[in-house]
Amino acid sequence: MDEAISIIKAVVESIPQTAFGVERQMLIGDLISRLSQEERISIRELLESFLLKMFEIGASDIDLGGYGSQGRVWYRIHGQKRPDKTLPEFNHDEANVLIQGILLDRQRQFLFENRNLDFSYMITKTETMRRFRADAYFDLDQIAMNMRAINQTVRPYKAYEFHAGLTKILSLEHTKEGMCLVTGITGSGKSSTLDAIIDANNHTVDGHIVIIASPIEYVHKSDRCIIRHREVGRDVMSFKEGAIQSLRQDPDIIMLGELRDPETILTSLEITDSGHKVFSTLHTSSAVESIDRIIGETPPNEQERVRYRLADVIRCVISQKLVPSTDGKRVLAKEVMIATPSVRAAIKNNNTGEIYQMMSESGNDGMTTMEQDLKRLFLQRKITLENAVNYANNKRRLQQILNIVPQGDS
Repeated sequence: MDEAISIIKAVVESIPQTAFGVERQMLIGDLISRLSQEERISIRELLESFLLKMFEIGASDIDLGGYGSQGRVWYRIHGQKRPDKTLPEFNHDEANVLIQGILLDRQRQFLFENRNLDFSYMITKTETMRRFRADAYFDLDQIAMNMRAINQTVRPYKAYEFHAGLTKILSLEHTKEGMCLVTGITGSGKSSTLDAIIDANNHTVDGHIVIIASPIEYVHKSDRCIIRHREVGRDVMSFKEGAIQSLRQDPDIIMLGELRDPETILTSLEITDSGHKVFSTLHTSSAVESIDRIIGETPPNEQERVRYRLADVIRCVISQKLVPSTDGKRVLAKEVMIATPSVRAAIKNNNTGEIYQMMSESGNDGMTTMEQDLKRLFLQRKITLENAVNYANNKRRLQQILNIVPQGDS
């Protein structure tokens, strides 16, 4: 560690004090490129020591660099993000060197041009390969970075306790086509859920799965399915291009990491309409919001057509949250919408507000609202009443089904 810090400080001393902003970052990149291979490895190993500590302390994320970190290395443990005061402090330039030290030349150039870089990172020197999803970005002219540890194993599908009806929809063995969405805010475990679904198909059905993500997180080992991993920016240029290209690759399942823009949304509907099974994610907190988001993200003149097409191809929406549990960890709360004829009709008629009631009354079909699942977790004493209310999408509805009189009501 001391050797790496000495190298970093030497680089910082060589930075012209007259350079600012992106120009300063480019000069840092140039100085790093002049370092010997041994010096660059030393810097890389310093950062990797911080990453490996994540597995010792049970952290999901690490943050460093930029004005906001105030020179500290921060870890998120069981949902709480705090600085680690046992690690060295780094001023802005030292953190810039540390972060740029793990980037390839082309990655640096992309970062300078776009002010943001999504990439994956691997540590291969340990007994077990460790993989991370990373995002480097600018914070008041300084480079900051978040890295999330990618699970080494897939959570067993059975652990999700999905209804048998939902399992049939998610399985290629029973349902050969249609769109299945997993939604939630950042850090709600969407990728882990999708990986569990892919893993379940991989071990039970003969087929071909194409995963298009930015970046690729968990790498599946082909079993009964051949699984292709295509990382946006490395193996394919965009989600849209990856989706279109996949149609020529004889897939049974296409997984799009995220429906992040109108182009990707429209493309996903087209490839689903062609008779393929598509899994993807959205940053939405409820099933109804997910339906409205897809329609609302498309151009106004396309929305009527998109509404009808979505009603035809959608199979299910799983919306989830990670709620602080009574044992100091986090537990999954989920909402499930299944596209029954009534749900499809509501989408086509632009009456999505009716879907929530359908979900609340269709438990036998495998549907549940977020409020019903939070009630279940509270009654099982896995979460507190306070957290049940805090994480509800409809707090008044949760209070009603728990027979709680809201404050201010008589």
